Amino acid sequence: MIEVITLNFLTEHLSVPVYTEHQEEMPERFVIFEKTSGGKKNHLNQATLAIQSYGQSLEEAAFLNEEVKQAVEKMVELPSISKVELNSDYNFTDTETKRYRYQAVVDFIYF
Repeated sequence: MIEVITLNFLTEHLSVPVYTEHQEEMPERFVIFEKTSGGKKNHLNQATLAIQSYGQSLEEAAFLNEEVKQAVEKMVELPSISKVELNSDYNFTDTETKRYRYQAVVDFIYF
Protein backbone atom coordinates (compact mmCIF):
# COMPACT_ATOMS: atom_id res chain seq x y z
CA MET A 1 0.00 0.00 0.00
CA ILE A 2 1.34 3.39 -1.02
CA GLU A 3 0.10 4.90 2.26
CA VAL A 4 2.25 2.56 4.37
CA ILE A 5 5.29 3.03 2.13
CA THR A 6 4.90 6.81 2.26
CA LEU A 7 4.26 6.96 6.01
CA ASN A 8 7.35 4.87 6.78
CA PHE A 9 9.56 6.78 4.35
CA LEU A 10 8.51 10.27 5.42
CA THR A 11 8.70 9.36 9.12
CA GLU A 12 12.34 8.39 8.57
CA HIS A 13 13.25 11.39 6.41
CA LEU A 14 11.40 14.40 7.84
CA SER A 15 12.17 16.54 10.89
CA VAL A 16 8.52 16.56 12.03
CA PRO A 17 5.89 13.94 12.92
CA VAL A 18 3.93 12.44 10.00
CA TYR A 19 0.29 11.34 10.21
CA THR A 20 -2.37 9.83 7.97
CA GLU A 21 -5.23 11.28 10.00
CA HIS A 22 -5.76 14.10 12.49
CA GLN A 23 -5.33 13.31 16.18
CA GLU A 24 -7.12 15.06 19.05
CA GLU A 25 -3.97 17.03 19.84
CA MET A 26 -1.59 17.86 17.03
CA PRO A 27 1.88 19.42 17.37
CA GLU A 28 2.62 22.91 16.06
CA ARG A 29 4.56 21.53 13.07
CA PHE A 30 3.63 18.30 11.32
CA VAL A 31 2.83 16.62 8.01
CA ILE A 32 -0.38 14.78 7.20
CA PHE A 33 -1.33 13.10 3.96
CA GLU A 34 -4.10 11.18 2.25
CA LYS A 35 -4.56 9.25 -0.94
CA THR A 36 -6.91 11.25 -3.16
CA SER A 37 -7.08 8.88 -6.11
CA GLY A 38 -5.70 5.63 -7.40
CA GLY A 39 -5.94 3.13 -10.18
CA LYS A 40 -4.12 0.48 -12.15
CA LYS A 41 -2.80 0.64 -15.71
CA ASN A 42 -0.69 -1.95 -17.52
CA HIS A 43 -0.45 -3.93 -14.26
CA LEU A 44 1.09 -0.93 -12.45
CA ASN A 45 -0.56 0.78 -9.49
CA GLN A 46 -1.13 4.52 -9.70
CA ALA A 47 -1.92 6.88 -6.85
CA THR A 48 -2.14 10.56 -6.10
CA LEU A 49 -1.35 11.75 -2.58
CA ALA A 50 -2.13 15.16 -1.07
CA ILE A 51 0.61 15.93 1.45
CA GLN A 52 -0.06 18.83 3.81
CA SER A 53 2.67 20.63 5.75
CA TYR A 54 1.57 22.57 8.83
CA GLY A 55 3.61 25.29 10.52
CA GLN A 56 3.23 28.16 12.97
CA SER A 57 3.68 30.68 10.16
CA LEU A 58 3.17 30.68 6.42
CA GLU A 59 6.94 30.80 5.97
CA GLU A 60 7.44 27.79 8.24
CA ALA A 61 4.77 25.82 6.37
CA ALA A 62 6.41 26.73 3.05
CA PHE A 63 9.85 25.59 4.25
CA LEU A 64 8.39 22.34 5.54
CA ASN A 65 6.68 21.85 2.17
CA GLU A 66 10.10 22.15 0.49
CA GLU A 67 11.48 19.53 2.89
CA VAL A 68 8.56 17.25 1.99
CA LYS A 69 9.11 17.68 -1.75
CA GLN A 70 12.82 16.85 -1.43
CA ALA A 71 12.07 13.73 0.61
CA VAL A 72 9.29 12.56 -1.70
CA GLU A 73 11.59 12.87 -4.74
CA LYS A 74 13.93 10.35 -3.08
CA MET A 75 11.13 7.78 -2.84
CA VAL A 76 11.81 6.83 -6.47
CA GLU A 77 14.93 5.05 -5.13
CA LEU A 78 12.70 2.52 -3.34
CA PRO A 79 12.36 -0.79 -5.19
CA SER A 80 8.55 -0.65 -5.04
CA ILE A 81 8.29 2.85 -6.58
CA SER A 82 8.86 3.36 -10.29
CA LYS A 83 7.79 7.00 -10.68
CA VAL A 84 7.29 10.04 -8.45
CA GLU A 85 6.04 13.26 -9.98
CA LEU A 86 5.08 16.53 -8.30
CA ASN A 87 1.69 17.44 -9.72
CA SER A 88 1.43 20.80 -7.90
CA ASP A 89 2.10 22.56 -4.62
CA TYR A 90 0.53 25.66 -3.15
CA ASN A 91 -0.49 27.63 -0.07
CA PHE A 92 -3.44 25.77 1.45
CA THR A 93 -3.96 27.66 4.72
CA ASP A 94 -6.82 26.13 6.68
CA THR A 95 -9.36 28.93 7.03
CA GLU A 96 -11.52 26.91 9.42
CA THR A 97 -8.82 26.30 12.03
CA LYS A 98 -6.69 29.32 11.03
CA ARG A 99 -3.60 27.09 10.73
CA TYR A 100 -0.91 27.74 8.15
CA ARG A 101 -0.28 24.91 5.72
CA TYR A 102 1.02 24.11 2.28
CA GLN A 103 -0.10 21.20 0.13
CA ALA A 104 1.96 19.17 -2.32
CA VAL A 105 0.05 16.89 -4.69
CA VAL A 106 2.21 13.97 -5.82
CA ASP A 107 1.57 11.27 -8.40
CA PHE A 108 3.09 7.80 -7.92
CA ILE A 109 3.46 4.67 -10.00
CA TYR A 110 4.33 1.70 -7.80
CA PHE A 111 4.29 -2.08 -7.51
